[in-house]
Amino acid sequence: MSKLLKAAVVCSVALVSSASWSATASSTFQVTATVLSSCTVAGTTLNFGSNIDPIAASVPLDSTSTLTVACSNTTPYTVALSAGTNAGGATNFTSRAIKNGSSTLGYQLYTDSSRTTVWGNGTSSSTVPGTGSGGNQTLSIYGRLPSLTGAVPGSYTDTVTVTITY
Repeated sequence: MSKLLKAAVVCSVALVSSASWSATASSTFQVTATVLSSCTVAGTTLNFGSNIDPIAASVPLDSTSTLTVACSNTTPYTVALSAGTNAGGATNFTSRAIKNGSSTLGYQLYTDSSRTTVWGNGTSSSTVPGTGSGGNQTLSIYGRLPSLTGAVPGSYTDTVTVTITY
C-alpha cells in the first residue's frame, strides 16, 4: 500500500505542477495638480513726441500706449496705474507731471479714448478690470498733455508703476 500511496502522491504533484495557477491584486492611486492663478503685465512707452515746437504745436497733445496683460484662464484681474514719480503723492492723480530738471509739464492718463475717465489706483480714479484668457490681452492707455505753456526746452520724463491685482 505504501507503493500505491507514493504513486498517487507523485501523480498529484505532477498534476498540480502542470496546472497554471495565477492570481491578481489591484489598487488605486491619485493623480493631482494644482494650477495657480498667475498674471504678468508689461507696458510700452507713452511718447507725446520728440520734436515738439511749443509755439507751433496744437494742444492738447494726445498719445497712446499699450499694456500687455497675460493671466491664467478665467482669472479675474484689475489693472491700476500709479500717479507717477513726479506727482507729489501716491494718490495725487490730478498732478501727474513729466519733468525736465525742475521744469514740469502736466499730463493725464485715461482708460478711454474720449479721455474722460482718469486711470489710477481706484481711490480717486478708475482702474481697468478684466478676466484672463490664458494668453496675451492688450489694454490701451490714453494720454493727454493739455498745455505747453511755459515749456522749457529739454527732455521730460516720468515713471508710472503698473499694478495688476488678481
